[in-house]
Amino acid sequence: QVQLVESGGGLVQAGGSLRLSCAASGHTVSSYAMGWFRQAPGKEREFVASISRSGDSTYNTNSVKGRFTVSRDNAKNTVYLQMNSLKPEDTAVYYCAARYPSYSASSYQARDYAYWGQGTQVTVSS
Repeated sequence: QVQLVESGGGLVQAGGSLRLSCAASGHTVSSYAMGWFRQAPGKEREFVASISRSGDSTYNTNSVKGRFTVSRDNAKNTVYLQMNSLKPEDTAVYYCAARYPSYSASSYQARDYAYWGQGTQVTVSS
């Protein structure tokens, strides 16, 4: 079973950038399709971005297209979410998640992910 730990969150002004990291342990991240989700106070958890197990396919939700980029470095056992041009509405706790190893494709649905990190807070001030 893989364990996931997010890092890189913090407080940033609107228009700024952050890079979130999701470090895997207990198993190699290359075995998993990965996703990033976020949850703002009082709102449901929502899909942000995902990457297939091979890294060949990535997906972003419409609200972050052109601003966020998901990538993976299997040698470092880490998945990243580069966030540029941040907006106050991006404020949320960000979670990374992994599908079961039998799935090579990623998914935009939280229910399709078996393993979750504890989350990292991102706050964007206006």
